[in-house]
Amino acid sequence: MFERAADRGLVEKVREALPCFWANPQAGSVAPNALDAIDDAEDRLRRARSLLKVLFPVLGDAGDPLRSPLLNASRLAARLPPIPLPSGRLWIKADHELPIAGSIKARGGFHEVIAFAEKVALRDSLIEPRRDLAELASPSCRTLFARYTVVVGSTGNLGMGIGLIAAALGFKAVVHMSSDAKAWKKQRLRDHGAVVVEHAGDYAQAVENGRRAAEADPFAHFVDDERSIDLFVGYAAAGRELAHQFAEQGLQVDDQHPLFVYIPCGVGGAPGGVTYGLRRLFGRNVHCIFAEPVQAPCMLVQMLSGEAPVSVYDVGLTNRTEADGLAVGQASMLVAPLMRDQLDGIYTVTDNQLLALFRAGHEAMGLTVEPSAAAAFAGPHHVLGTPGGRAYLESAGLLGRLANANHVLWTTGGSLVPGPERQRLLDRAAGVPDFGVQAA
Repeated sequence: MFERAADRGLVEKVREALPCFWANPQAGSVAPNALDAIDDAEDRLRRARSLLKVLFPVLGDAGDPLRSPLLNASRLAARLPPIPLPSGRLWIKADHELPIAGSIKARGGFHEVIAFAEKVALRDSLIEPRRDLAELASPSCRTLFARYTVVVGSTGNLGMGIGLIAAALGFKAVVHMSSDAKAWKKQRLRDHGAVVVEHAGDYAQAVENGRRAAEADPFAHFVDDERSIDLFVGYAAAGRELAHQFAEQGLQVDDQHPLFVYIPCGVGGAPGGVTYGLRRLFGRNVHCIFAEPVQAPCMLVQMLSGEAPVSVYDVGLTNRTEADGLAVGQASMLVAPLMRDQLDGIYTVTDNQLLALFRAGHEAMGLTVEPSAAAAFAGPHHVLGTPGGRAYLESAGLLGRLANANHVLWTTGGSLVPGPERQRLLDRAAGVPDFGVQAA
């Protein structure tokens, strides 16, 4: 275990649940494969825009229901710890504002269910290939879909995304949820016609129970958060969206204008897909960093280890965190191998730090994020303001280019959090100190 780790001090910080920063020594050693499925996902999501407006009339005349804003975050920057290096400009990729599902899971989750619906409808000759997918909302398609069940295991946000789109299309939607899933997420799913199966165990047990239930039903489709390519490429399609938004803002990404992207990580599918999509477009000029809780750093533990699966429990951590969407014991073994030469680094944060960052986002910009999404806000500090981050920048030859850099904080969810629940979190956050400088 931890055979890949050269820094024993880092290993001890992981074991002791202390904030830390790890730089991947293999980052960028191999270019990402083309993965034509990403092009297919981009095309499918484009063809699904009118379908989503039919299924969810609340979307109105939104041009692209799966496009989130790119926000100037200078006001948030003023609330974060001072950075001793030139830092460039700070942005928020506001996936917490995505409608309907309110999180990044709308990207991969919606894509997988729509891809399954398209496959079923094509097989029964109810639609034509490569056409606008609004036809999937027709009465004949809904009658067909009613024969099938879409099953998923989740801590919350993926279950919401899958359950809402599956039920809207006419599938029976069954969501297996772990003990750390929030009660309001379970209720929202039930209110929209999904069946919620609650489990006393953690995320891995919810996924495994969902998988077994689906295997026993020949008309079930299991959305496998740990292994699904359709989820992964749905997330990867977001890379093209960010590239378009940068072009609209007149922002460059090249050798002299590096892009840093900070993404909260649970099992790894969403941040891994985004990383892969961005690498495919920007190559070594984009630097992707994951954020994980100190008690649930499943991707960090896996990256520090060999090829065999390793969980946070194996190193004495609890997997308990306020960041329910990041409460995952073992990283996806589809994504972790793909990240070994694509991911630049990982940092960890405590729950108190998450709450302090959550409060800062609310007070500085009125952001409606979850604490798990606020983990992204610590990224610039870890990369620009710690010895470990500075060593990474120096080894990558980036120190002289930081004034021209852009930093994107990817807020993965939170706008659907009910008012009373948000106030409870704000009340808790009021009692913790501001985000500190505790990482190395």
